[in-house]
Amino acid sequence: MLDDLRELYQEVILDHGRNPRNHRNPPEANRHAHGHNPMCGDSVVVYATVDDAGVIRDVAFEGKGCAISVASASLMTEVLKGKTEAEAKVLFGQFHDMCTKEGAQGGDPDNEELERLQVLAGVREFPMRVKCATLAWHTLSAAMAGTDDATTE
Repeated sequence: MLDDLRELYQEVILDHGRNPRNHRNPPEANRHAHGHNPMCGDSVVVYATVDDAGVIRDVAFEGKGCAISVASASLMTEVLKGKTEAEAKVLFGQFHDMCTKEGAQGGDPDNEELERLQVLAGVREFPMRVKCATLAWHTLSAAMAGTDDATTE
């Protein structure tokens, strides 16, 4: 059963890596930042349209990188639409913990967004890949803070 689940997760990562969702530059974006992972060369620009109430109305990205980096950016854009900036920050913290801390709760059935991101939890076993999975998230955080650049270093 565990092997079947691992295979399914790999398929989801490959699908998002090959066919990323929200891979575009929305002209109405009012936040953006460039992120770079100097260890592997992954590069991403994250764009967000945030309304006056702090709700993320649209989020997209452009860039290139490994399958994990692109899949993470793609999944991030899907789960954050309609969330507030505060909710996005909390979700990033939960996602980061899931990717870095042994025994961290991922796949919480009461948290649909975190459950969807569970496919990337396997990077915890490969510390060098954590930066690939979190690059887009760090970049979005920089965009929300009004910073133009983000790095995984």
